Amino acid sequence: MLNQAVFLVGGLGTRLKDRTRDTPKPLLDVGGRPFLDYLLDEAARHGFTEILLLAGHFGQQVQERYDGRDWRGARIQVLCEPEPLGTGGALRFALPHLAEQFLLANGDSFFDINLRSLPPILPEGGVAMALRNVAGDRYGRVKFQDGQVLSFHAPEEGVEGPINGGVYALSRKVVEAIGGGKVSLEGDIFPQLAAQGLIRGQQFDGYFIDIGVPLDFERAQVELPRRVRRPAVFFDRDGVLNRDIGYLHRPGDVEWLEGAKTAVRLCNDAGYFVFVVTNQAGVARGYYGEEDVHKLHAWMNAELARHGAHVDAFEYCPHHPDGVDGPYRRPCRRRKPEPGMLLDLLSSWPVDKNASFLIGNMQSDLDAAAGAGLKAHLYQGGDLAGFVAARLISTQATTKPVA
Repeated sequence: MLNQAVFLVGGLGTRLKDRTRDTPKPLLDVGGRPFLDYLLDEAARHGFTEILLLAGHFGQQVQERYDGRDWRGARIQVLCEPEPLGTGGALRFALPHLAEQFLLANGDSFFDINLRSLPPILPEGGVAMALRNVAGDRYGRVKFQDGQVLSFHAPEEGVEGPINGGVYALSRKVVEAIGGGKVSLEGDIFPQLAAQGLIRGQQFDGYFIDIGVPLDFERAQVELPRRVRRPAVFFDRDGVLNRDIGYLHRPGDVEWLEGAKTAVRLCNDAGYFVFVVTNQAGVARGYYGEEDVHKLHAWMNAELARHGAHVDAFEYCPHHPDGVDGPYRRPCRRRKPEPGMLLDLLSSWPVDKNASFLIGNMQSDLDAAAGAGLKAHLYQGGDLAGFVAARLISTQATTKPVA
């Protein structure tokens, strides 16, 4: 499982001219916030717990804003290269801080894909690369066949094919082999790896934008804030994703229900947020603690990651009016059938409410959804993936896509 996400944020941004005179390109304002914030949101919601920013030009600004911060559960570290080293050289400089395998992404482009769906790195010392079909002659092209990236070509060569989307799963061994001096990952390293058959590729059709030129930078001001607003599927946990055995709190006791992992992956691939909302009265009754709930949910997300899936956020309510004496013994606006957990998610995430829905197995789930103004579907067993797929198709057919 990949836990570390690394972003290359050291580019000069020369094509943006005056805009980057005093500000590094990834920190330029897009839609009211730094562009890099959007990328960090994506990494954190996909379950990456370590984020490493490799800064260069005006790196001190990046360091001051992000180093040491917690970002939706992910810890951020910033490294500033001592001199311009190129994208490959920046990775070589960061080598002591890199995991055995990690996600790598450019800090000046946004590619709306399920980051957990990149194929595993099959060859030792290889790369998995996200590819995108785009029109125009601005970008270089990739020759790609049967899942294999064969070669890279400059725009003027007129080669047909997808572009390199700037998102990769990378083996640390790739970085270990990078020599000294200024090195370009794209121009020096990747062509060599492709020639050796060490780059696997996967095509995606998600929204893509690179803010490196003025026209696309201006386009991003309007498009990106709209694109990150997306519909959500809210899952109850016990009895929907896993068998309800009563007060589940140990990973070893989890029995995933039929199609549960695939159902989450379907939602991820369709571009939906995935949230879990679960009552956890076992805390109030003294059977286990909140830390046990956190550990179980972290384990579940790790299991989902092995299937190319993830939950964006787990919400739970530990309170119950009949609990043992203490702070957990009380009514709570977040305990279903009250809608508090759903309302909190709707207020803290950019959710397209009209296209969202909840899946639960009890009337209290449906009542909570009604209280939050959400559609709801009662799941009564069987293949959860098929159940979810049908609801996704129905919702997409009756709801206008986010502009």
